Amino acid sequence: MIAKTPPPPYYAVIFSSLRTDVEAGYHETAERMLELAAEQPGYLGVEGVREGLGITVSYWESLEAIRNWKQVAEHVVAQQKGRTDWYTAYKTRICKVERDYGFEK
Repeated sequence: MIAKTPPPPYYAVIFSSLRTDVEAGYHETAERMLELAAEQPGYLGVEGVREGLGITVSYWESLEAIRNWKQVAEHVVAQQKGRTDWYTAYKTRICKVERDYGFEK
């Protein structure tokens, strides 16, 4: 589903990842992180796909909201588990969205 975002400007956090073969707890934690992120002040939405390379894009009102999300205790634990068990590599990019447009039938 395409996230419904407000008019720009807002911010996008692009999380690209490659998984290990370790499945234990991954899907439950991923779902929990989506739920937890949605509860954070400044959260606007999320989009994601996984076909070998996983890409999750979350949208935020401000850089402060992104910083606050990064420091949520449960999210910190998930980040640590990702580095030790679930990912062989990942990259996070933070971008300011200055313009957006689209089409919908």
